[in-house]
Amino acid sequence: MSVVASGPPQPAFRLNMLWTDSRYRSGFIQAITMMILMLVVAWLVNNTVQNLAALGKDFDFGFLWQSSGYDINQQLIEYDSRSTNARAAVVGILNTLLVALMGCIAATVIGVLAGVARLSPNWLISKLMTVYVEAFRNVPVLIWILLVAAIVNESLPAPNAFRGADGLEAGAVVFTNRGFYFPAPILADGAGIVLAIFALSVAGIVVFRKWALKRQMATGEQLPVLWIALGVLIVPTLLAYFVLGRPITLEYPELKGFNFRGGIFMRDSLIALWLALSLYTGAFIAEIVRAGILSVSHGQSEAAFALGLRPKRTMNLVVLPQALRVIVPPLISQYLNLAKNSSLAIAVGYMDVTGTLGGITLNQTGREMECILLLMAFYLLLSLMISSVMNYYNSRVKLVER
Repeated sequence: MSVVASGPPQPAFRLNMLWTDSRYRSGFIQAITMMILMLVVAWLVNNTVQNLAALGKDFDFGFLWQSSGYDINQQLIEYDSRSTNARAAVVGILNTLLVALMGCIAATVIGVLAGVARLSPNWLISKLMTVYVEAFRNVPVLIWILLVAAIVNESLPAPNAFRGADGLEAGAVVFTNRGFYFPAPILADGAGIVLAIFALSVAGIVVFRKWALKRQMATGEQLPVLWIALGVLIVPTLLAYFVLGRPITLEYPELKGFNFRGGIFMRDSLIALWLALSLYTGAFIAEIVRAGILSVSHGQSEAAFALGLRPKRTMNLVVLPQALRVIVPPLISQYLNLAKNSSLAIAVGYMDVTGTLGGITLNQTGREMECILLLMAFYLLLSLMISSVMNYYNSRVKLVER
């Protein structure tokens, strides 16, 4: 017969155990803190509503469906002055997302190149990158935005400079002080098939690259991934393109009247904001990349050289993958700063969400509380989205301890 040992009997629950018993104290304190916080928030909301009522205002988002009554110079979707304030806000949101996406890509490229170049044994390249980093890091981004805008407006030719026999020659891409013009794709029947084949080719390249990396890890044999990927991507797409009668053509910008017409137009304000934010954030990313590379033991590079790897392949295959665990976390903060710094677009006349919802719409409707809350909610969601994507990427590239 077995005997099961049991501890002393547990005392019955009493109310004073909420703050005397360690089993209940932590949860009790958190519940009280949450209740106090909710009461404070409720008081603030009630006080705000009462103050608005005293001023003859109510808390209502109906103004979003009223006509906006103003134009927006940079549009990614159809919009005119008869559109609603909600559509104006969407146009501003898309303009903000465009600058943030373009800026993050360009700043990453600039920052990685500058960070690697700062560690170059070439004295001139290293010092030039040092001057770039220190100059952009120590001057406010607003000044750089204004300076780049002034350079674009003053140094580039006006559209009428391309007029006449003695004028400048306009190519497929035209740079003017009003903005940049690029060829625009025109899709005809069969273009969807070509694009679908292109997408399938890209997916096949991704799968093949993963398989090639696993095979390299297992056998040590390196396949010519680049050339195979180019062949898989280009050959089927070009074959479908010519068989279907070239369903994708380009519309080039042409000078008509006082400006160019056709193609894709990027305003001077967009170019100035994009370049300034990219160069400014790229300087910070360069220091992050340099710190990440220096965090990798020099013995890793020496071991790679001993195995016959060249410096470029050593950097790409050995040093940078290990440096990513140091680079990615602070890189998230720089992406967030770039996205939020885009709110300075109003300084050069670029209509982002701050200029539309938080600017003209707010001034015309007088709904400052609603507009500010919507603006805060957008930037909060944008920041959380960027953080989520980068945290997921960080979890994929971090080193796994054996």
